[in-house]
Amino acid sequence: MISLEVKDLTKSFGYRKVFEGINFSIKSGKSLVIVGKNGSGKTTLLKILAGFIRSSKGEVVISLDGQIRKREERKKLLGFVAPDLFLYDELTALENLEFLVQVQGLGFNKSELNKKLEEMGLRGRGDDLVSSYSSGMKQRLKYVFALLNNPQILLLDEPGSNLDEPGLFLLDKIIEEQKKRGILVLATNDQRETKYGDEILNLDEQSFSVIP
Repeated sequence: MISLEVKDLTKSFGYRKVFEGINFSIKSGKSLVIVGKNGSGKTTLLKILAGFIRSSKGEVVISLDGQIRKREERKKLLGFVAPDLFLYDELTALENLEFLVQVQGLGFNKSELNKKLEEMGLRGRGDDLVSSYSSGMKQRLKYVFALLNNPQILLLDEPGSNLDEPGLFLLDKIIEEQKKRGILVLATNDQRETKYGDEILNLDEQSFSVIP
């Protein structure tokens, strides 16, 4: 059982306060959708949850089987997909994955990585340069990496970005499986993607609502 708790979270950049006093908790099998206008802090909040940036105030507490996990331990529990997630265009898809796998200390060989690419609709494209990929293919590649370690917490920023109809079908499947495995948190400007949440956090109003 994994849980994610946010306590009095505040973030400022210089004199500009992005949000303040954010509180919520979510446990295995549940999902949260974060909404709000552009500039409300959706992406910033996800990056704080992922540990990419620090909050100005408050804390993020991740517990596994009742034991609080330290910041350095959280990376192995998390998967993250976002439009600005960096990929190396001058490398092949496999080279990108192999580099990221080494950084994360995961154990996958080339055959296993090719299988993961195939599962995400990228069969036979592992040795192609990422510069030759369409924006939708790059989005699929980001999902391959995010799901390599079967994350107990999956964080998605604009999850359907650049995906075609088959890609959106894969996204439905990914989200369904994640809800069975652990926690899903996603941020979106697309009203249609609110269907993925059990609860909605509106950063404009700092309010919660439960989806029937």
